[in-house]
Amino acid sequence: MSMILLTPAQRKEHRALAHHLDPVVMIGNEGLSASVQKEVEAALQAHGLIKIRVLGDDRPAREAMLQQLAETLNAAPIQHIGKLLVLWRPKEEKKRSISEDRMPGPREVKVLKYSTRGGQRPEVKRLQVLGNQRLTAGGQVKRAKPKQRSLKKTSQD
Repeated sequence: MSMILLTPAQRKEHRALAHHLDPVVMIGNEGLSASVQKEVEAALQAHGLIKIRVLGDDRPAREAMLQQLAETLNAAPIQHIGKLLVLWRPKEEKKRSISEDRMPGPREVKVLKYSTRGGQRPEVKRLQVLGNQRLTAGGQVKRAKPKQRSLKKTSQD
């Protein structure tokens, strides 16, 4: 794979977005191992823009790590400042498929029943309302009525 090339303006924008981020991956004295690359890959998939802290003191080694990570993971090197490396890769869009057969699930509703006396706390009831039910103003659960069809349409079918 090859690394993503960005314009200086795009790199500046990503640096600004990464300013408040905390490092999500730390590279120890062992260097860039397969497990570290796997963690960086997972972090890029989850976040898109990540910071990596390198514990080694060798600046050329850190620079080489940044280039190697960018090339192997198809990411863009954004910044190398001190012992922090910043990488960016566009996040993949999640594909959501909605089934036509799907019915709405039950939802939990809190019903407050106020006392006739003013100083008491209201009674709190938790009710589960199914997809074919509705909650009345009085706090009762009623089953939804079936949709009425006209007699003309019923006779034509």
